Amino acid sequence: MSENRKKRMSMLDGLAAVGSQPGAPMMSSNRALRSARDAVDSHRVWEIDPALVDDTRTRDRLDPSDVIDLRDAIEANGQAVPILVRRHPEKDGRYLLVYGRRRLEAVRASEKVGKVRALIAQMDERGATAAQISENMARRDLSFIEKALFAQELVETGFGNQSQVAEVLTVAKSAVSMAISIAETIGRDLATAIGPAHGIGRPRWEAMARAIETSGADRAALAELADDIHTAAQVAMVPNAAAVDDDPSVAAFEAVMRHLAPAAPPAPRRAAAAAPSRRPLRIDGRKAGTVKRTARGLDLQLEDQGFADWIESEAQQVFEELHARWIARDEG
Repeated sequence: MSENRKKRMSMLDGLAAVGSQPGAPMMSSNRALRSARDAVDSHRVWEIDPALVDDTRTRDRLDPSDVIDLRDAIEANGQAVPILVRRHPEKDGRYLLVYGRRRLEAVRASEKVGKVRALIAQMDERGATAAQISENMARRDLSFIEKALFAQELVETGFGNQSQVAEVLTVAKSAVSMAISIAETIGRDLATAIGPAHGIGRPRWEAMARAIETSGADRAALAELADDIHTAAQVAMVPNAAAVDDDPSVAAFEAVMRHLAPAAPPAPRRAAAAAPSRRPLRIDGRKAGTVKRTARGLDLQLEDQGFADWIESEAQQVFEELHARWIARDEG
């Protein structure tokens, strides 16, 4: 940033600060002044002291401190992507983080980089949360449990009800309801102790929640077990130590599930029955396909090949929505 730009922003901030004091002249309500500062904000990437950025956002990651590699990359190559902040509504000269927590923490942890590159947005609390959600959903590395805890906290902190949260997350309300139910049963402390566990999807987290609910297991004790796995992973980083799984959070999840396994009720055995016949499926009274239960699953055949192509392309979403309806069938 040039010295002239710095002086211009310092002047605008100073005028705004004077105008905010009791008994200040009419400049305090001068919209042109605020617009000038906002225009400068929105068209520049600023270099800000990271100590001036407060992070009060809804938490979206289970391990935001995992920034060592990112810190090293920023020290070597610079910060390629700015963070997004907004001006603090109550503390002049300070900022509130909208998104970019890991980049902010990486710069804070660095002894070589003193400023964080940032865009300054003009938005209120709800707009900031919506921007955070959009940025999170654009990332593909949030695991199921991280998304579930994020949705839970959005509801608990008053962002909106489950329907409103589902709308901004672009998922079905039943999916949000189910995710929050799983998060509540497992508990944030246990989920945090386990970690994000990438690759562990909803069915297995749901199985854990069901096992905890059925057995009445002590979640604090389970959290200690998960912590032990992470401790072992840290010890394994020492030369000549025994190797552990690449992702300790997955290993922690598996250890908790093994501990819960004896308490989980055995799956009911299916009684032997005659081979079922193929059952017709109809649309507006016209046969559109058939369905048949087989020893290996379900066999669905469709008459309309165009419809079959669409089902194939949308299979994951359709499957998730049907599964959510199945789970929620007994809910009021």
